[in-house]
This record gives sequence, C-alpha cells and structure tokens, in this order.
Amino acid sequence: MPFFDRHCDYRLQTRYNYQMRISLRSFQGISPTLGKRVYVDPAAVVIGDVHLDDDCSVWPGAVIRGDMHKIKIGVRCNIQDNAVLHITHASEYNPDGWPLTLGSDVVVGHSAILHGCALGSKLLIGNGAIINDGAIVHDEVMIGAGCMVPPRKILESGYVYVGNPCRVLRPISDKEKEFLTYSPGNYVKLKNTYLDAQTPS
Repeated sequence: MPFFDRHCDYRLQTRYNYQMRISLRSFQGISPTLGKRVYVDPAAVVIGDVHLDDDCSVWPGAVIRGDMHKIKIGVRCNIQDNAVLHITHASEYNPDGWPLTLGSDVVVGHSAILHGCALGSKLLIGNGAIINDGAIVHDEVMIGAGCMVPPRKILESGYVYVGNPCRVLRPISDKEKEFLTYSPGNYVKLKNTYLDAQTPS
C-alpha cells in the first residue's frame, strides 16, 4: 500500500477512535462498556452505567443515559436515530428505581423513548413509540409507531400493540415473527459496513 494511502487510513482510524471516546462518556467514575463489534455513531451519546452487548449499534442523535441507574442492552440490538433511553432513579417514591433492560434482537425505531422499562427479546419498537417507567414487554412483540405504553403496563408475547394508550391490535403473523429476526440481522450487516469503513485494510 502506498505511504499516502496508509497515512490516510491511520488518520481515519485515529479520528474514529477519538470520536468514539467523545460519544462514550463517564459519569461519576462509571463508563459505558461495549461487547464485540459494537458501532456507536460519533453523533450519538452514551453516558455512564451502560452496557452494549455484541453487535449492537447506536445511530446518529441517539442518547443512552445511564446516570442514576444502569442500562443493559443485549446482543444485536439497534438504537436508531434520535431515540432516547433513560432510567428511573431511586427515591422515596420508588425506593429501588427502575433500570432499563433490553434483551436480544431489539429494534428501537427512530425517535422512540424507553424510560425505566424492561424489554424482552425479538421486539420491534416503532418510530416515535414511548414505553414508560416500570412497563414490561415480553418476547416477540411489535409496538406500532407513536404507540404510548403507560407506566407499569405489561405487554404479553405474540401481539401487535398500537395506540395511545396502547391496546392489542391483533396477534403477530408468522411472517412478522420472521421479520423480528431478519431486521436485527440486517442492522448487524449495516453497522459492519460502517465499522469496516473506519478500519484500515
């Protein structure tokens, strides 16, 4: 490889590493931790007690803020543009608070808000959906765009939920169940493309 090309690759990798450090911020001595081949866009922010497991991706404008409780995000989750993920702090009103937990293969759509809730695996959270404090979402659920899940609401497995407040629309079809695996896999391929573009050949 010519010296000029090697030098450009080095500068590209150095710049990406610097941008990653800016996106990942410590809070009170606790820093985010990442699994293998995680992509955090330079325009996203991840703060504090947050763990992103293998093959996760966090896209431009997303904010994941683990400042007063912990956030755990399982393998192959993708947090799309402008999504906001936060927790519920412990207080006299809620002695233990609520962390935010996501299982594996969770698609969090653009501008969705997840706040102190517990999510299972193989989920599609539609664009602009809001899942509030203490809510529990079981595996294989689709939440429609703009849907609002009230505090402490439990969403059972195998259904599509829509509306404000949310309600059951219908059972998930077999084709939709396949999509709950396909979509996270597609985002893994996409974030790999972004990562490979930052890695010298």
